[in-house]
Amino acid sequence: MPQSRLRVRDLLALATISFRARRLRASLSALGIAIGIASIVGILSITRSSEANLLAEIDRLGTNLLTVVNGQTIQGAESELPASAPPMIRLVDGVLHVAPTAQLANAAVYRSDRIPVYETGGLAVRVAAPTLLTTLDGHLLTGTFLNTATERYPATVLGYQTAKTLGITTITPSTRIWLGNHWFAVVGILQPLPLAPEIDLSALVGAPIATRLLGYNGHPSRIYVRTATNRVTQVADLLAPTANPEAPDEVSVSRPSDALAARIAVAGSSTTLYLALGALALLVGAIGIANLMVISILERRTEIGLRRALGATRRHIAAQFLTESILLGSLGGTLGILAGLAATLALAATRGWSIAIPPIAIWGSLGAATLIGALAGSYPATRAARLPPTDALRTT
Repeated sequence: MPQSRLRVRDLLALATISFRARRLRASLSALGIAIGIASIVGILSITRSSEANLLAEIDRLGTNLLTVVNGQTIQGAESELPASAPPMIRLVDGVLHVAPTAQLANAAVYRSDRIPVYETGGLAVRVAAPTLLTTLDGHLLTGTFLNTATERYPATVLGYQTAKTLGITTITPSTRIWLGNHWFAVVGILQPLPLAPEIDLSALVGAPIATRLLGYNGHPSRIYVRTATNRVTQVADLLAPTANPEAPDEVSVSRPSDALAARIAVAGSSTTLYLALGALALLVGAIGIANLMVISILERRTEIGLRRALGATRRHIAAQFLTESILLGSLGGTLGILAGLAATLALAATRGWSIAIPPIAIWGSLGAATLIGALAGSYPATRAARLPPTDALRTT
């Protein structure tokens, strides 16, 4: 008697019987896999897109911007940068631009003189040099920046967040704010400065007018230094002793782009946690598929017995149920990939990111879903294959 054979086409038809007969149950079983795969694909794609956008931002802004900040004395008090620090730093070989600034602790900024003094909104008043815009490679949203003429008069340029907090979107000749108990005309609004978020939260004024009206003593508190790209390390090593030769240990030198790069590392550590949650969803999905297959075997004992009686071998029965489980896993994986990609595209569109989807997120997820389906269905398939035809045909 010739051995029965099961063609691939017939195997697929048999494996999809349960899908067609119990669509809701099959969909719910595949849902767990879909949720897990969507989480993994979305997390990997969103993280990669965010990192690519951040790296592009760092490349655009440059890694050759350094900041010199007043540190602390041995006694723990806040030290003061010498007034001679900016001109001395300009003499360092490799320095391209220098922009001293100073925060005025005794001055606050308000939309009008009717605002209570305690409602500062977290905004600061800073003295800024006309070279600040060039040093930070910044741009104006509207208006003009401080220059040798306007820095002598009560004129101010608002950081992006400052203007937003004060509710100023356009500038007219009558636009003014209450700054340090004086009216200052708003002459410009800056675009966001990712490497100098403190400027975004500040109202900038010139040194001459700050000295005359706001009690500025001429000592900077933060100096921005733009260097030649190939001289960043050498210049950084010289900034502290140059800015304050008598107490270089009281000077702090940093590179703002390092803070942006640190965000990539933080995002990477968070990704591991989210991937673990996605893996947990996959485990739940695998248990759901295994449970469905066991129930399916119990419900289809008569079908299994009839097929065995007609000549189907144990191998054919096992292949049928294993294929059904694999198809469930693959279906959930496909739906999950589509959902993860849709979430990535939507978020990238809202934030203006370039889309970067790692191939491993797609092919690896599809392979994982298929493998999970196979593992989840291996025991039920083996159990179905071992059912004796006589027991399977016996109804209860």
